[in-house]
Amino acid sequence: MNRPPKKSKPSVPELIKEATLVMALNVIENILKPKYVLPPPSEERFNYLTNLSGKWHRNYFYFISHYACPGPNAISPTFESKFARMEYVGEGKFALSYHRHTGAWYEIYPSLSVTECLQSIQDDPIFQP
Repeated sequence: MNRPPKKSKPSVPELIKEATLVMALNVIENILKPKYVLPPPSEERFNYLTNLSGKWHRNYFYFISHYACPGPNAISPTFESKFARMEYVGEGKFALSYHRHTGAWYEIYPSLSVTECLQSIQDDPIFQP
């Protein structure tokens, strides 16, 4: 049985990679962290958000939340969870997805600029860490 060839994904130009990283880290540091990373709760029994970060992996830029697990039954003292993903689709555009509780990525916007993606992550509650 002959299968059609897979479409190759466009590689991310270095200039777009660098500009996206700078812009995304700016949003993380100046908008998302002050809004979502709060002081530890007085009763440290439950997981709580301690930090936010972002990184490139292949054609994807991930937004990552970092949690502390202070409870006595914690498997690990910390863990990370990706909550938003920008996939480079070519011509300076990105597909924007959020990470569902099922572990699957769900694409909301198929073709946005970096600025539009970052604005959506700031404004749309579905992208909340």
